[in-house]
Amino acid sequence: MTLWLLPLLALVAFLYAAVGHAGASGYIAVLALAGLPAEQIKPLALILNTAVAAQGSWQFWRAGHLRWRLFWPVLLAGLPMAFLGGWLDLPTLWFQRLVALVLLASALRFLRQPRDPECLRRPRDPECLRRPSLGMLLLCGAGLGLLAGLTGTGGGVFLTPLLLGCSWASTRQAAAVSSLFILGNSLSGLTGLLLARRVAGSLLPALPAQFGWMLLVVLLAGAAGSRLGSRHWPVAWIRRCLALVLLLAAAKLLGFAG
Repeated sequence: MTLWLLPLLALVAFLYAAVGHAGASGYIAVLALAGLPAEQIKPLALILNTAVAAQGSWQFWRAGHLRWRLFWPVLLAGLPMAFLGGWLDLPTLWFQRLVALVLLASALRFLRQPRDPECLRRPRDPECLRRPSLGMLLLCGAGLGLLAGLTGTGGGVFLTPLLLGCSWASTRQAAAVSSLFILGNSLSGLTGLLLARRVAGSLLPALPAQFGWMLLVVLLAGAAGSRLGSRHWPVAWIRRCLALVLLLAAAKLLGFAG
């Protein structure tokens, strides 16, 4: 087992969980750098993502940050599209390119994250939050769900910047909505992937021998991160730290890093 694999997975889980994410794009980055085949990365990232998202959703919900009116339309539209995305098993080359673009976009969003008053520990949420229409939330949920299923992510790296950029939620409210959205899409995408492989008469590739350790470290690190992020820490600086890992993995997938 590569010595740096488990510490990096733990770091990704901790940092992502602190902002209401589960770490799928970060896990993809680390596993790609470790040289795992693309057909193994997608299901493994979804499994780790589901585990971290489950406990993260619980932490942000308990802290009182969840806005149900934002959450249910996005998830309702996102679940079937995430299932479809998991069903569509893209060729390895195109899967790598698509994931690389997702990672690059995610990194840019973290680097250019707006200076949210809540992130800077000011006493009030951002003023003038907008109320999106039901149709807009359904449309966004469908698009993000499909992309989540295709890329093997939970969709949080797309949803959180959307909620903040459109002023639909404060930082921790966006994190709470994204956390549950990630959980639902990860479960749906994983189910679609499993059914697609079964119909095709093929099995999922064998999980790595160190899978048990991977699951344990991301659960422990994610629990710590979501606890701090939902109740104590500002999140602006964490998002910038994530950008480096995402950029390195995207460069490798695009063939620039050897």
